[in-house]
Amino acid sequence: MTEQAHEGVRPARRRFAIDFHTMGPLLALIALCIFGFLLNPAFVSEGNVTNLLTRSAFIGIIAVGATFVITAGGIDLSVGSMAAVISGLMIIAMNASLETFGIGVQTVVIGCAASLLLGLLAGLLNGVMITKGRIEAFIVTLGTMGIYRSLVTYFANGGTLSLDFEVRGVYRPIYYDSVLGVPVPVLVFAVISVIGWVLLNRTAFGRYCMAIGSNEVVARYSAIKVDRVRTLTYVIQGICVSVATIIYVPRLGSASSSTGVLWELEAIAAVIIGGTMLKGGYGRIGGTVVGAIMLTTIGNILNLTDVISNYLNGAVQGVIIIAAVWLQRGNLAGLSLFRGRKTGA
Repeated sequence: MTEQAHEGVRPARRRFAIDFHTMGPLLALIALCIFGFLLNPAFVSEGNVTNLLTRSAFIGIIAVGATFVITAGGIDLSVGSMAAVISGLMIIAMNASLETFGIGVQTVVIGCAASLLLGLLAGLLNGVMITKGRIEAFIVTLGTMGIYRSLVTYFANGGTLSLDFEVRGVYRPIYYDSVLGVPVPVLVFAVISVIGWVLLNRTAFGRYCMAIGSNEVVARYSAIKVDRVRTLTYVIQGICVSVATIIYVPRLGSASSSTGVLWELEAIAAVIIGGTMLKGGYGRIGGTVVGAIMLTTIGNILNLTDVISNYLNGAVQGVIIIAAVWLQRGNLAGLSLFRGRKTGA
């Protein structure tokens, strides 16, 4: 009797279900690309795709750094202003180096080195004030956002800081050249993304970030050096801002108080769209990359069609952000389960 009963038990069938938390951002990007193609076939042209990916690189690189900060339970509102002041100081450093080193690669290298150093110091400053000063990350980075924006305005005397025209000619290839048909900014974005993925998913540091974001108290009891790890996330953010600035400056060859405006919001949006939890504890570099490309794609589509005004770019981005986050939270799966129980399925 027991054997018959045992034989009569059938294993539960596994229902096919899409993990919207993981696949939601990618599915949303694919749907967006299909929509863009239907509106204008030129959307998938080589030139447009190249331009789209190149423009995604700036926000994408910054967003990779933001993924570490948010995963560890922090936030950084200063990245746009940080990019502006670093751009301005880079230009000042390169123009000042002309008399000593002349027009050449050395002058550009000095500017790039200055950018990396400044980004590291800016990130370290944010991290130390948050961890050692015990001030909320929102307050610290809101304050430094205003400081950095004011500094670049001061250095530019209310106007624009311009890179020497001949130096710009030497520096220009970093943005406009390509390797095997792939633009340099896209290659840099890819390298930074791979490094970020390995660091977050294959190292103890990445596990510590997630542990701190999940529960800081438990992390401290687990002998994780919380302050050090959290400070390092802001240093990584600062370095990512520096790298983005290095490939951005040769595009316009100038910096002003309007440089990097709203970059912090776009970077945070890219991270959240990609599936990283805003409250911390879980991060996805791959999702962040998709989120950054998605945000740029929205603006690109609006530029290629007259169906929706380009002035509504922010509104459309907002709808996409809300929809993507809703999908990745698995609300559709929960709704299907509720309906199945209600109907007795």
